[in-house]
Amino acid sequence: MASPASAPAMQTLLACRDPPALSPPSPIKPIATPRPSLLSGTSCRALTASLPGISVSRHCGDHLRQCVRLPQRLSLRAVSFDPRGSPRGAAGVAWSSAAASDGATESSSPAVAEGHVEEEGRMGSGNMALLGTLQLGSLFGLWYLFNIYFNIYNKQVLKVFQFPITVTLFQFAIGSVIVLLMWTSRIYKMPYLTKSQLLAILPLAGVHTLGNLFTNMSLGKVAVSFTHTIKAMEPFFSVILSAIFLQEYPTIWVVLSLFPIVGGVALASLTEASFNWVGFLSAMASNLTFQSRNVLSKKLMVKKEGSLDNISLFSVITLMSLVLLTPVALIFEGVKFTPAYLESAGLDMKVVALRALLAAVCFHSYQQVSYMILQRVTPVTHSVGNCVKRVVVIVTSVLVFKTPVSTINALGTGIALAGVFAYSRGKQMKKKPIEKVI
Repeated sequence: MASPASAPAMQTLLACRDPPALSPPSPIKPIATPRPSLLSGTSCRALTASLPGISVSRHCGDHLRQCVRLPQRLSLRAVSFDPRGSPRGAAGVAWSSAAASDGATESSSPAVAEGHVEEEGRMGSGNMALLGTLQLGSLFGLWYLFNIYFNIYNKQVLKVFQFPITVTLFQFAIGSVIVLLMWTSRIYKMPYLTKSQLLAILPLAGVHTLGNLFTNMSLGKVAVSFTHTIKAMEPFFSVILSAIFLQEYPTIWVVLSLFPIVGGVALASLTEASFNWVGFLSAMASNLTFQSRNVLSKKLMVKKEGSLDNISLFSVITLMSLVLLTPVALIFEGVKFTPAYLESAGLDMKVVALRALLAAVCFHSYQQVSYMILQRVTPVTHSVGNCVKRVVVIVTSVLVFKTPVSTINALGTGIALAGVFAYSRGKQMKKKPIEKVI
């Protein structure tokens, strides 16, 4: 039974049930209703849904608009309600998001009013799509920008302060401060972690720490462009480790894409002016550890209710990496990042500290933005974007540091990066099922 408050509106709807076919609805004697301006779309939907068996037509919708004198542009699409009172269609009662002021002129034609609302809906969805595209493009731009400046400032610091463990520890420390600020200011919600989750994340934090440490060791010994050329071999390690530990075997297209990757890196290495075995092996070790992290994340972090999202996982890993690397830095390098040591080494403390700080902020920011992008696009799109990012970093570093590049070296780098792009496209091609021949 309808409540007393809804009785006037029920009378209105019953009066609209069988509207005249050829003439406009006749004026209805005003009834005691709440102020029309206070009648919301929610209450109207609730009243309509509470009347089973009523079919609300467009004409009746216009009639209802005149009865209640709604101060909103209302579009009631044809919808019928089943005996339980729930709409049979997903459309239901459609309200325009744009509210009209009291006394605003309404169109006397229901078709015109509904067409206006539908046009506004199309424009709104188009604007939302454009806004989403602009946001995604901005994230890609920030990803590339942070990565470029990280490599530049990081290389400048490692050239004069050759303690890669301390530099990596400092970067994790600044990243941890950023994470704690995000949690305390409620920019991002602090996750609740169980003991089992911490134990599952610990191996990921270990390989994450080693991967970034090996990268800094390589950047301290060879040119930035050469380090990133070697790191183009990440797909090779990904395929090997996935096949061994996950029993995920590649398609023929993925296997074929590995040949230009390996060949291009080998060609670039043979003609690299800054070639150094420590730098080369450190970059290769970075590839191995980073791809091990990806395999471990698939093997250990089983997706279930309450599992961490990518950004929360990265935040926790950053804090764990700080804890794991602190004793290692103290044992192998001691306390070196101090004003007294920098001055004794003839270094400008302010310049080194500022560049190290900027490199650390960019280090955390580009990885944070990378995870934000990964939440909005497919892994294949992210992989293609990462390939383009590597090209941008290599070209920028060559221009900034005036790295000598021979024709063969540039050719090898180009072949390797083309192989990475082919690998990304090959990952899209699914294995075709083998048809039985009878």
